[in-house]
Amino acid sequence: MVVALLLAVTLFTVLNPRVFLSPINLQNIAVAAPEIGIISIAMMVVMLTGGIDLSLVAIANFSAITISTLHTAIAASDPDLANNLGILIVLAGMAVGMLGGAFNGFLVSVVGITPILATLATMQIYNGIAIVWTGGSTLYGAPTMLGAIGQAAVANAPLLFIIFLAVAILVAVLMNRTALGRMIQLEGANPVAAQYSAIPRRSVLLKTYTLGGLLAGLAGVLFLARNPTASADYGSSYVLLVIVIAVLGGTKPTGGFASVSGVVLATLTLQVVSSGFTAIRLSSYEYAIAQGVILITVMILDSVSSSRTKRPKKKNPPHDAAASSEAVLLRP
Repeated sequence: MVVALLLAVTLFTVLNPRVFLSPINLQNIAVAAPEIGIISIAMMVVMLTGGIDLSLVAIANFSAITISTLHTAIAASDPDLANNLGILIVLAGMAVGMLGGAFNGFLVSVVGITPILATLATMQIYNGIAIVWTGGSTLYGAPTMLGAIGQAAVANAPLLFIIFLAVAILVAVLMNRTALGRMIQLEGANPVAAQYSAIPRRSVLLKTYTLGGLLAGLAGVLFLARNPTASADYGSSYVLLVIVIAVLGGTKPTGGFASVSGVVLATLTLQVVSSGFTAIRLSSYEYAIAQGVILITVMILDSVSSSRTKRPKKKNPPHDAAASSEAVLLRP
């Protein structure tokens, strides 16, 4: 992924250096990547179990709509109180994300519905509720603290990007250094072995999807930090994009293996590609085609790599006993 990122940067630098290397464009990449990257990490966590969550973007929008609605309702009577309660309002939005993820986990782990069908249904439910809630219109307004976070920078690095890296590190520690992370990986790698190892499958799946919902809720917070508006259809193209990023970053679609650092690099790579397409004046539809081509290419390479790994090695035929005896007799 490091090589892919460098190739993408080099390609678009050659094609249009004036636009691509402009400070504004580079800053836009760093500001836009976090919200997509955190949802991609959430998708990675769920895919580790061998599942998938198609409702993550809908959950993120639902969280953003909750925060914007609560803030606007309180600010209508007391703007200062709305800003003072900013942290509580943000936590309420993230709690909505956790509940959305927990409901997905309940359907998958307790009811036993296939993850792709369960989350496809909840995606429709969450989107439908959001449209009814907002009346199909865009909501305006968010706590002042979110706007400050969206505009802040540390050593010229946007604070949103630093938050993204911090979340990635925390998830990496959770997956590699905790019992829950090990159980999530084993559940995806070998469900039968996980069952015989007395791993509580229902509890692990429920916690996994709840964590995915929490991360999606955080992404909803970043939506508002970048732009203080919320709508039911924001980021509709993100569903395919986050799957592409997760797989491109090294996540096995069948579960059992993933790389947080790979997902971070894949996020930056595709964000560079998106920005590069804009710099050379290609449309969003052509970028969507590129996403599909990248996903298919990665899956083909993964399939070829897996088949080569599983191919049995050729064994040398045993030496003929008579030939060996003859060689001994002829030895001086």
